[in-house]
Amino acid sequence: MSQEKQVNGVNVEQLFSTIDLIREKPEIAQFKFRATNDWVNGTHCRATVRDFYGALKEDTTRDPMAFEIDEPPVLCGNNLGANPVEYLLVALSGCLTTSLIAHAAAKGIEIRKVESRYEGEIDLRGFLGLSEEVPVGYQMIRVYFKIDADVSEDRKEELISMARKYSPVYNSIAKPVPVSVELDNK
Repeated sequence: MSQEKQVNGVNVEQLFSTIDLIREKPEIAQFKFRATNDWVNGTHCRATVRDFYGALKEDTTRDPMAFEIDEPPVLCGNNLGANPVEYLLVALSGCLTTSLIAHAAAKGIEIRKVESRYEGEIDLRGFLGLSEEVPVGYQMIRVYFKIDADVSEDRKEELISMARKYSPVYNSIAKPVPVSVELDNK
């Protein structure tokens, strides 16, 4: 029985098998992720993720996961959860890090530690409708990585570039996708 090859906790043989399978059958790569949201009170709401569609089938194998969403008191909330723009930074952090680790593993680069920090700047005059000139969302997001690995600084920069190139969340933000928002009559 062969031992599976793990690099950075990633099963590299499974990773390459998945890539090969998707090359043969591109339709396997089509996924649909879902979330629901229920308003609780004030600025507090609760989002839930559970099932998704991927690899040609519905996946209902995981328990629902809830995310408490609220604003800090200075923004009329009660700090019962992170606010939505903080969750955006969290999603970006998870996706960039996952992309970096998986691509490092595929290249056989062992990572001892990755730390990153995220800063997003927002001018609330846009959100509050006080200025048409001020964007409603983030005006700038900065990401800083620390990578502990036995590779050169250039190689670390290359890993960060690959994370940017292949992160779905980064690319959804940096190259916005169409978003439809409408009344659900079902």
